[in-house]
Amino acid sequence: MDGAFVKKDVLVLNGKIVGFEKGCCVFDDVKEYDCDGCYLVPGFIDIHTHGACGVDVNRAKAPDFEKLAAFYASKGTTSFFASVLSDSVDNTLRILDEIARFTMIQNSGAQLLGAHLEGPFLSKEKKGAMPEKYLKAADIELFEQYASSAVAKYITIAPEIEGALDLIPPASKKMVVGIGHSAADYDTTVKAIEGGTKIATHTFNGMRGLDRVEPAILGAVLEEDIYTEVIADGRHVHPANVHLLYRLKGNKRIIAITDSIEAAGLADGQYHLGDNSVTLQGEDAFISGTDTRAGSVLSMDKALHNMMRFLNIPLETALPMFTENPADVFKLNKGYMRIGYDADLLVLDKNYTLLHTFVGGKAVFSAQ
Repeated sequence: MDGAFVKKDVLVLNGKIVGFEKGCCVFDDVKEYDCDGCYLVPGFIDIHTHGACGVDVNRAKAPDFEKLAAFYASKGTTSFFASVLSDSVDNTLRILDEIARFTMIQNSGAQLLGAHLEGPFLSKEKKGAMPEKYLKAADIELFEQYASSAVAKYITIAPEIEGALDLIPPASKKMVVGIGHSAADYDTTVKAIEGGTKIATHTFNGMRGLDRVEPAILGAVLEEDIYTEVIADGRHVHPANVHLLYRLKGNKRIIAITDSIEAAGLADGQYHLGDNSVTLQGEDAFISGTDTRAGSVLSMDKALHNMMRFLNIPLETALPMFTENPADVFKLNKGYMRIGYDADLLVLDKNYTLLHTFVGGKAVFSAQ
């Protein structure tokens, strides 16, 4: 609580935290969980994931999200946004409809909060795994079409593309706007931030790097007071750069993400990321036949261990990057151990291994 661990009971009723007492137990309606010797922490919020366990968001139908929700809960994620890779207009609208359908019927697993549109208003120069044929200049009418879906909560835009600086201010009034997949210069990026962008999408990846005379998008992201996603797998971003980000931003402006794909949790082989064919070998996923990374196979529990190790910080310092910060950006009633907040909670043992996951006070995962 308030950045420190204390020994208390937590009373949960109707899915909310309603009180604290001395002790070491968790109460879920009429059930009592003995957590003596363990850590009770808020559940992880993953704002950027394209899938896992054989499910690709761009190919998913409503029932597939149930499988995703169960998998994420087993890794400590209690809520998430489904990230939609740049795709055709028709398929993007279909995905938004499927997400909306699932959110109406979901009753278990990690809570699907809505959609993150990663495109299509992105730079071809920094497209990464984005299929170039779907990338477009900023289009207010198309944005409004996507924004008309109640589940569209977050969009990534490259600020330098045609029309982007005009789109960002009105877009930021309807959903959270991130910047990424961009070769923008410093001045353009600052204008985008002043226009309402809140997050840098997978910082260091898919963006123009620092130069001594042109700080570019990365320089503006590091300097300005915006949130920064980071993929903490040690592959997308060198641990030294993660440490640099932490030195500049602290633990209140970093949001740990997975950027995971359908191959997460599965063996080496061939998979998909939207229209792309992806080859997984070990923990490295690439667009087949290229050296272009295609998301990750990271899970949030592994990311927590990595961040603690990369930064040499204790659990209580690392947690805001997984809980409070995403909750603050999206104004969620989650991410904190506070009365009135959703009882999305994790029990970790003394080695920070996940033992139980609760979503809305209900146990949705218990380690055997």
